[in-house]
Amino acid sequence: MTSPLPEPVGPPIARLAFRPFFLLASLFSVLSLAVWFAFWQGNVLLRPYGGLMWWHQHEMIFGFGAAVAVGFLLTAAQNWTGQPSLRGASLLGLVGVWLAARLLIAFPMGLPAGLLLAIDLAFLPLAALAMGRMVVAVRQWHNLVFVPILLLMAVANLAMHLGVMHGQLLPIREGGYLGVLLIATLMVLLGGRVIPFFTSRKLGRPKPAEWPMLERLSLWSIYAVVLLQLAVVLRVELPSGLLGWAMLVAAAANAVRLARWEGWRALGEPLLWGLHLSYAFIVLGLIMWALAQTGLFRVELALHALAIGGIAAMMLAMMSRVALGHTGREIRTLPGIGIGLGLLFVGAVLRSPVLAMSPQMTHWTYNLSILSWCIAYLIFLFHYTVPLLTTRADGKDG
Repeated sequence: MTSPLPEPVGPPIARLAFRPFFLLASLFSVLSLAVWFAFWQGNVLLRPYGGLMWWHQHEMIFGFGAAVAVGFLLTAAQNWTGQPSLRGASLLGLVGVWLAARLLIAFPMGLPAGLLLAIDLAFLPLAALAMGRMVVAVRQWHNLVFVPILLLMAVANLAMHLGVMHGQLLPIREGGYLGVLLIATLMVLLGGRVIPFFTSRKLGRPKPAEWPMLERLSLWSIYAVVLLQLAVVLRVELPSGLLGWAMLVAAAANAVRLARWEGWRALGEPLLWGLHLSYAFIVLGLIMWALAQTGLFRVELALHALAIGGIAAMMLAMMSRVALGHTGREIRTLPGIGIGLGLLFVGAVLRSPVLAMSPQMTHWTYNLSILSWCIAYLIFLFHYTVPLLTTRADGKDG
């Protein structure tokens, strides 16, 4: 039995998790990448905990990425379960934990590393607890999968912190890799639910009939990749090439899955082709990562195909749609959102396959990919800041 949802009270920003987290994560990504852009021009604007290289890697994963994921999941879980999600003071408390970690990592003020770790590490388990409570209350066990993913993200976060505390590169690097793969797994899970649904609804066509075996292979192969990367973080010796082969299986299965959603029929709608193309970049990123395992190029290049073209672009498309629907507005592509998505894909191509083929272009590709991201998310902020801060257009709660 579902619980009655409360009447709308309090400031709109505290009524559902998508509001504060979509807004703050987008703003944070632009500010942090502006600092990163200045660094590549020779200007050091910030002296964060762990140094600028660690800070950039860590904060794009566990600052930006984790915030968007939590905002989406805590909002979607209310729809899935009918249970009231975090709101009011409890939601603002969770936002406060996230924000405190961002500020203290950027401006550590000589605080003990253990304190910074504890504050930063608290966010994802608290979010997992909030989501787990809703799912367990109505016994929706198929949605419980998101809880261990959030908890494993906390493990990846812990690895990056411990690497800094002990001066060890391996847990920093491998923990970061695990964090990116876990967020990519969330995109595969969520994309598999919303992309074919949104596409069929827009085109007025029935969804393609599911192939249960393909669905299982698409998901379990990406789970296998995550578990193998977790083993690497835990310093378990893996057979040579096993991770790469698992990535190729996951890429192949998800490529077939994507093809069945008929994305070519949605070329006139940026919020749809943006979702399809971002899913394709997840496939591309996994293929490139498998090739990087052979030493063909750096893993970091494959990681950015996933991070920019896969994760950041899918998040932008999903946030653009979710924020309209959940604020009671007409779901349509607002002016410039298609340009923003296109810029993210251009940035991903420059930062990943182009740089793999032409490594001498490093400086230009870094600069252009950073600027592409910033413009894309500034377009989002231009359109969505007011809706996220104000009551729903239809007067309902949310």
